[in-house]
Formats: sequence, C-alpha cells, structure tokens
Amino acid sequence: MLGFLKRRRRQRLRAQPLPPALRSIITRNLPIFQRLPPEDQIELLGHVQVFLREKHFEGCGGLELTDEIRVTIAAQACLLLLHRETDYYPKLTSILVYPAGYTAYETRPFAGTVLEEGGENRLGQTGRRLGSLVLAWDDVKRGAADPSDGTNLVLHEFAHQLDFEDNASDGAPALATRAEYLAWARVMSREFRALCDADRAGTPTVLD
Repeated sequence: MLGFLKRRRRQRLRAQPLPPALRSIITRNLPIFQRLPPEDQIELLGHVQVFLREKHFEGCGGLELTDEIRVTIAAQACLLLLHRETDYYPKLTSILVYPAGYTAYETRPFAGTVLEEGGENRLGQTGRRLGSLVLAWDDVKRGAADPSDGTNLVLHEFAHQLDFEDNASDGAPALATRAEYLAWARVMSREFRALCDADRAGTPTVLD
C-alpha cells in the first residue's frame, strides 16, 4: 500500500509544471538541457520535481542554500534517471553543499595495527552506508556549464549512488534481469574499448 501511495504521489509531482523561475535556472546553468529532445526535457523536469520534494539539502561551511543551488544539482542528478525505472536514489536522503572544496578528516590504517589521522582535500564524497552526498558548489556549477569538458562532479557522485542500489559497489546499476546485465556489460565493454582506442589515437572525447 505504501509503495502504491508513493508511486501516485510521484506521478502527481511529475505531472506538475516546474515553476518558470526554476526552469530558467536549468536553462541558464545547464546548456545541455537545450540539446535534449522535447520529450526528454519534459521527463527531466518531472524528475526534478520529485527530487526536490524528497531530498534534503543542507548548506555547509557558511553556504546559504538558494533555489539555484538546489535546482542546478537536482537537474544534473536527474539526467542519470532518464529512460529508466527509478526509485530516485533510494539510499540517499541528504545532500550537503560546501561553497568550494573542503577538507575531510578521517582515521585510516597506516601499518599493521597503527592508525593515522589526517585531512584530505575533496570536492565531493558519498558512500553506500552514509545516506548522504557531499558536493562543492563552485565545482557543481563549473561542471554544469560545460558538458563537453569530461568532468562533472554531480554525475560522478550520483553514479556511485546508482551503483549502490543493488547493495554491491561493483560498477553496475540495479537491473531487472540477467539479460539486461548482459546487455549492459556488452555496451559498456564496447564503449570502453572505443574510449581507449580514442585515447591512444589522441582523439578528444567527452571523458578525460
């Protein structure tokens, strides 16, 4: 029953038009949006409605959250949901946004039973058991502005979330059947070989 109600609520959200002010943020900050076919634009805007309703955003390091920040992140994250059944990153509840790169402090193994504590400069982070995702706003906006530079922080971190959906961090998304996994592996292998060939030949690609 709860699943049925959730699907109904999401259907209603997707059917609502995105407010013009929020849509203008997407068209301004994500040039790739204008390149999408009209039906994909409609699908993306519907996903953004659901994403904004279900995910909690929090500003960190003195950053004051704005609609521009929330919508720019949501639109990029929802690009990965086009043309697929989705539960909207079910393991993710919160998105923490810093104004720029930040330092994460952690304890990690050093040698044998010896541990070391230290800081590491980061632009983003997520994890299968964290329930949260961290982003640096300046890099979020920079990645959105140039879809051909081969670097996009939001797509990178949210691709990890797709990977976590089947509870195995193995690089494969959650798929319904063995045939779908075989097709996915076939396409990924082919495209990876093409990417390697292009790199060896010095041919520019959309990936760095």
